[in-house]
Amino acid sequence: MSLDDLHIRSARPADVRAIGALVSPYANERILLAKEWVGYYEAVQEFVVAESAVDPDGRAQVIGCGALHVMWQDLAEIRTLAVDRSWRSRGVGHALLAALIDRARDLGLRRLFCLTFEVDFFAAHGFAVIEGTPVSPDVYAELLRSHDDGVAEFLDLAHVKPNTLGNTRMLLELD
Repeated sequence: MSLDDLHIRSARPADVRAIGALVSPYANERILLAKEWVGYYEAVQEFVVAESAVDPDGRAQVIGCGALHVMWQDLAEIRTLAVDRSWRSRGVGHALLAALIDRARDLGLRRLFCLTFEVDFFAAHGFAVIEGTPVSPDVYAELLRSHDDGVAEFLDLAHVKPNTLGNTRMLLELD
């Protein structure tokens, strides 16, 4: 099957089980953070999925997912980018990331953050390694009020350090 048969679309609640199944092996290896089912359902509108017609009946199968989580007026995080292992290195992750970047542009965002082990992959899309937290002190103070672990990871807060060990913090400046 070629990427011409690949379709990227907004996720629906019916996709949550497939998203969880995609994330699970990566979470077991501590590459991605697992969520409770309720967390996936609450965030389903942030996700896009990649699907390809591969089963014998021609039904679409979810083979990848990714999420865009808005953190501030001009800033969002790319989260939970996962591709079925049998589809890796075939362009699915690139297509998902491109769709999330397009979504960010449509929302008028200027910067995208990610916390990743896949530095080369994100660097190929223009992300650069960052140190510190690239927001003003007043925005930093507002972000501290968030209960979201991803925001805490962006801020590099001590209580999320076990989640971030070995990860690289990266940022993409959009045009």
